[in-house]
Amino acid sequence: MKLSREVKTGIFALVAILLFVWGYNFLKGSDLFQESQIYYVKYNNVAGLGPAAPVTVNGMQVGKVKDVYLATNKGGEVIVEFIIDKDFHFSKSSTIKIYSSGVIGGNNLGVIPDYGSKDMAKSGDTLKGEVQAGMIDGILERFNPIQKSLLTSLQKLDSVLDDLHYVMDKDTKRNFKESIAKLNQTMSSFNGAASKMDALLGENDEKLSNTFTNLDKTTENFARFSDSLAQIETGKMMKDLQGSIDKFNSIVSQIESGEGSVGKLLKDEKLYDNLEGAAKQLEQLLQDMKLNPKRYVHFSLFGKRPKPYEVPQESDQ
Repeated sequence: MKLSREVKTGIFALVAILLFVWGYNFLKGSDLFQESQIYYVKYNNVAGLGPAAPVTVNGMQVGKVKDVYLATNKGGEVIVEFIIDKDFHFSKSSTIKIYSSGVIGGNNLGVIPDYGSKDMAKSGDTLKGEVQAGMIDGILERFNPIQKSLLTSLQKLDSVLDDLHYVMDKDTKRNFKESIAKLNQTMSSFNGAASKMDALLGENDEKLSNTFTNLDKTTENFARFSDSLAQIETGKMMKDLQGSIDKFNSIVSQIESGEGSVGKLLKDEKLYDNLEGAAKQLEQLLQDMKLNPKRYVHFSLFGKRPKPYEVPQESDQ
């Protein structure tokens, strides 16, 4: 049977219409050839969520957003209609959260299941919604304290600059310029001194090398002297020193006990009295010789008789 051109045109138009309807619904997130469940959720702000946005559970897509529209009441709420595969079941107390898929990507719809509830959600139920702060919002939220601190710092800096502008009058600016000029002169002088020092070191390089060589030899000799001191028998030296101390202690003990000439001189009272008497008599003799020298030295041309001897008086001196 040969089809006419009109029949062929009609069949082609019907197929085109069916493909258009299927494509339109597919773009809206609805698949005509797959059974699915429809759910609703209300938000005050959908944060740019649109139709055909993925619906995920733990990062795996289980559905799509079918439609987003305003509620008929005057509360300004936005209703999100989404479909989920019939094989996925979750509790009615689960949370439907709008979250950002990345910096470049748009917002998605995520199902946060509540595994503690046994009351399962059914197609047509209105569920609890929540909006998660996006990545940009989180960054901006963290940046707010920094922004406040930066603003405070800028205000303080502006105040300091105002004070500096007030302080920096003409005289202060002139003095500041003069100080910088003097500082430049000082740096130039320092550079000149450094150049002279470099030249001096270059001229005396050989002498400095000899000096360091002699210093090394001196250090080596000192090390040898230290080694020689370390090799001395300190034990024998200490033993000899201890022997000398013992002998000295023995001599002191003998003196204290009255032994020997020194001991008797210090301890024998009779010897002390005799020495004291002899010293006294010697003192009297010297006094008499001073007062009567003629008694001890006789010189006379006519043989004059000497005067009788008189006992000298004791002197307190």
